[in-house]
Amino acid sequence: MGAAVDEIDLALLAALQADATQAYADLGKRVGLSAGSAHERVRKLRERGVIRRTTIDVDPAAVDRGVLAFVMLQANAWMGNPPTRDALAAIPEIQEAHIIAGSASLLVKVRTSTPEQLQAVLRQAFDIDGVTGTETIVVLETFFERPLNVTDPDLAG
Repeated sequence: MGAAVDEIDLALLAALQADATQAYADLGKRVGLSAGSAHERVRKLRERGVIRRTTIDVDPAAVDRGVLAFVMLQANAWMGNPPTRDALAAIPEIQEAHIIAGSASLLVKVRTSTPEQLQAVLRQAFDIDGVTGTETIVVLETFFERPLNVTDPDLAG
């Protein structure tokens, strides 16, 4: 990823997390930089991969994706290979996929509109070469989800 972030970078990241649409002039004021310097710092953070993307946070229930499940996939082979990644990425309801330690090989986050659609996604996952089983945890209610706390002083390099 490159050089560690400094305190100004962390302040920029925190300000952008609060409102990624703010003008560079406003962003610079919040962290004690000119608009040009703020813009250059943000550009470098993007180039280094510290800022991976800029997005919006959509309420899943508002767009008919209110069923949330975490699925552990058991496998008889290493699941970090490109064919597996491609097969998982081809299932649009899978939002995240993580190689994990433990009794399962992969953990995926799935959002669907209905339990029946979740079942169809599970069938698709089970059809991926090497997958031997699944264990599904359906979320009943989410108390909170939070982004990385970039104001943590331990993150400064």
